[in-house]
Amino acid sequence: MDEGLTFVDEPAPKGPPFDFRQHHCGLSVPDLEASIAWYRELFGFAVEARTYLPHVPFKGAFLRRGDTRIELFEREGARPLPRERLDPDEDLATHGTKHLSLEVSDIHAAFGYLKEKGIDVAMEIFEGNGLAGGYIRDNSGILIELVQHLDGRARV
Repeated sequence: MDEGLTFVDEPAPKGPPFDFRQHHCGLSVPDLEASIAWYRELFGFAVEARTYLPHVPFKGAFLRRGDTRIELFEREGARPLPRERLDPDEDLATHGTKHLSLEVSDIHAAFGYLKEKGIDVAMEIFEGNGLAGGYIRDNSGILIELVQHLDGRARV
């Protein structure tokens, strides 16, 4: 297999008898209020709703910016993020959800802005096959990929 990204654009198979779209990505964080402040300051998210489930127990918040939602939740006594989950390449060696990905209109401007804010860069910008990407870590160490389509596929 050739290295890098290859767009295939296969036709969609017959789908289920219902429509859907992505609603949100849920992230477990050690400090809910600190994470709300981080996503608000660096990405412009606002709190859409707050949640509390005493039987779990956890407290949480849905953040929203346009059509993009993130659910943050804090559970007392939760285990910290394992060290191997902090590196994008190493994290692929463990099954499960890998990162939150946000499409940006200008990845170099986005990285420049975030670096000025002191962001934790996990992987510098890479480009290839019509796509540019890079990884940062949020205030809890969770990986966030920023992507920019360079080939006309952009949605932002």
